[in-house]
Amino acid sequence: MRLSRIALASIAVAAVACVAITPVAAHPRISTLRESQSGTVSGLPTSITTLGANYLSTKASALVPGQTAALTTSVQAAIDASGGSAGVTLIELGRTAPVIWSLNGSAVFTAASTYKLAALMMEAQSVAAGKTDPNGYVCYQDDDYESGWFDDYADGVCFTRNELALRAGIYSDNTAGHMLVRDLGGADALNAWAAANGATQSVFFSNNTSTSDDLAALWVAETSGRLGGAAAQSWLYPLLIHTRTESGIPAGVGAGTTVVHKTGTVDDIADDSALVENGPHGAYVVTVMTSGLGDAGWQLISSISSDVWTFEESR
Repeated sequence: MRLSRIALASIAVAAVACVAITPVAAHPRISTLRESQSGTVSGLPTSITTLGANYLSTKASALVPGQTAALTTSVQAAIDASGGSAGVTLIELGRTAPVIWSLNGSAVFTAASTYKLAALMMEAQSVAAGKTDPNGYVCYQDDDYESGWFDDYADGVCFTRNELALRAGIYSDNTAGHMLVRDLGGADALNAWAAANGATQSVFFSNNTSTSDDLAALWVAETSGRLGGAAAQSWLYPLLIHTRTESGIPAGVGAGTTVVHKTGTVDDIADDSALVENGPHGAYVVTVMTSGLGDAGWQLISSISSDVWTFEESR
C-alpha cells in the first residue's frame, strides 16, 4: 500500500498532533514488521531483583514479596507454557512505596527496535533543551539503509527530525532509526547516554542487546523529568502511542488506557517496553522481552501485561 504526500500528512497530524511534521512522499511496507538487527541471548536465571532507588529519583522503592508472589507465579506459568524465554520488569510510579519487581530482569536479550526508544528519548532531551531543531534536516546516506516500512530513501533526500522520529516511533522504520542514531553521534554516543541514565547492561544498535531492567530504567528516568521533563515528553509520547504494533502490552490493559511504548521484533524475538499512564491505581512501567517464540511472542507479552494489570487492580 502506498501513501501519498497528503495521506501521510493526515496520518501524521492525527497520530502525532503535538509534533510538527514536514510531509514527504512515503510508501509504507505493510508486508513485514520484522527487523534484521543482530544480537545474542544469554542464559536466563530466575530471580527477583530491584532496580535501585537511584532509578526512582526521590521516590522510595520497595520490593513486596508477599504481594508479588501471585504475580510471579502467573507470569512464570505463562512463560513456561509458551515454550520460550522472557524477562519482565514492573515499576510502579507515583506511590509512596512503589513496587519494583522483575523476573529474569537482568537477562540479556536481543533489543531489536527497542534501541529506537533510547534514541528517541535522547533526541527528545536534546529538543527540549533547545540543542536540536526538530524541524532541522537529516540527509540520507547509503549506510543508513535497512529494509523497513518506507522505500523513499535516496542519496540527497533529506527529512526533518520530526519526520524521522514519527517513522521510527509509530512505524518502527529501520532506516529512520539508523538516521536518528547517526544524527545523535552514533552508537557509542547513544550507549554512553543510555548507561548514564540507567541502561548499564545494554549495548544498543551495534550488538543491539538489552535487558528488561534497563529498558524500564530508561522509562523511569524519562517519567521522573530527568530527561527534559514536560517539554521532552510532549515531543516524545505522541510518537509512541497507537503505533503499528499494538498486540503486546496495549492488548493486556483495560479499555481506555493510554500506553506509551516501543516494540521490537526480529526472527524469534518480540519485545515491548511501556509506560502505562493510567493504570488501575496510577501509572506504571512494564517491559517484556522474549526469545524463541516469533510472532507468538506477542501473545505471551499480552498475557503478561494482563497479569500485571490484574496485579495492579489488586493493589
